[in-house]
Amino acid sequence: MGLSRILCAAGLTLSLLASGSHAAPADRMSPMLGRDIESVLGGAKIRGVNLGGWLLLEPWITPSIFEQTPENVVDEFTMGETLGKDVATQLLRNHWEHFITENDFKDIAAKGLNFVRIPIGYWAITPLNGDPYSQGAYEFLGKALDWAQSAKLKVMIDLHGAPGSQNGLDNSGKRGGIGWLQGDTLAQTVKALKKISDDHAHHPAVAAIELLNEPMGPKIDMGAVKSFMGQGYQTVNSAGAGVTVAFHDAFQGPDAWNDWGNGMQNLLLDTHHYEVFDVGQLHMDVGAHISSACGFGQRMASSNKMTINGEWCGAMTDCAKWLNGRGVGARWDGTFNYEGQGSSYIGSCDGARRAGSIDQIQGQGRANLRDFINAQMVAYDRADGWIFWTWKTESAPEWDYRALANAGVIPVPPNPYNPNICG
Repeated sequence: MGLSRILCAAGLTLSLLASGSHAAPADRMSPMLGRDIESVLGGAKIRGVNLGGWLLLEPWITPSIFEQTPENVVDEFTMGETLGKDVATQLLRNHWEHFITENDFKDIAAKGLNFVRIPIGYWAITPLNGDPYSQGAYEFLGKALDWAQSAKLKVMIDLHGAPGSQNGLDNSGKRGGIGWLQGDTLAQTVKALKKISDDHAHHPAVAAIELLNEPMGPKIDMGAVKSFMGQGYQTVNSAGAGVTVAFHDAFQGPDAWNDWGNGMQNLLLDTHHYEVFDVGQLHMDVGAHISSACGFGQRMASSNKMTINGEWCGAMTDCAKWLNGRGVGARWDGTFNYEGQGSSYIGSCDGARRAGSIDQIQGQGRANLRDFINAQMVAYDRADGWIFWTWKTESAPEWDYRALANAGVIPVPPNPYNPNICG
């Protein structure tokens, strides 16, 4: 999941939509023609969803899995460490087989989307000796590419977890310290990218490969991060498939990379924007949230690279169960407690603010949710599009595209009902 939930504030059916076509501004770096995103989408903007919590678990997306385990199990690392590989693999395989199926890809396309981003951890691709992680997710990635091709959807394969953890969050597979860039972890990460590229870059559904999700730029050496991005770019390109190479902004902001990557073709900047992991943002009313999202869209547009918002949602509180991590409370109700960090009470998380179903969000709350999502769609279209986090959850409707679309909160197809909301 995105924007550093603990530490930071931070198919082709769309080509028929009037809002879906664009010409890249003259000062933006457009990819060369080939199998890159802009070519395979026929100039349409990206309208996509993440398949979060499928091939890489996050406790808040599927709390029922973690409720079957001891309290110290907070990520896939501690799951394997605590349960043992055999038990953990049995639990995970059942999840991989049932949480996302081919029918989900058909439904994604039927809702007017053209893109899916699929997160996966390095251990599923190139496991390391001594790791407690389970293997098997990689075979489901292969199935997913075929399902996407059948549904006429394009795919970004997203390396979401690196050896040692690139951000210390459970979405990297290992919550706690940041061990990436230490020892051989950079070379091991490049090795995983090479296998992804060699195995899947030529698949007709694959339009992009993302080098690494959310490296924690504020806490690690950005010079080393940029060096890795350069190595990763060369590694993906060496497969010779001509796919787009996506890279995350490392929480530096979408306009902070204008001087990097000159001369690199088929390059896509991925930035993430949430408004629930900072106390100041949590105090904002819906109007301020809308204004903030519109402003972020303008920052995206100021990038000189093809730029998308690869993770965003409709939430305006952090009340969803275990959103900040299993055993970590919420900033909203003052229960947040992680590694010495605390929070002060803003409001109760009871009722609609911790809704387990979209049906619990009614009246003005639903109207505000609808307006906020509409504004973000408009804002991120100022650049090259968006990928919502995430397609489905067990009990977090503001983060659940499928539930929101089925309830009419998100239009089908996703044309903003107020395209002028950002002015």
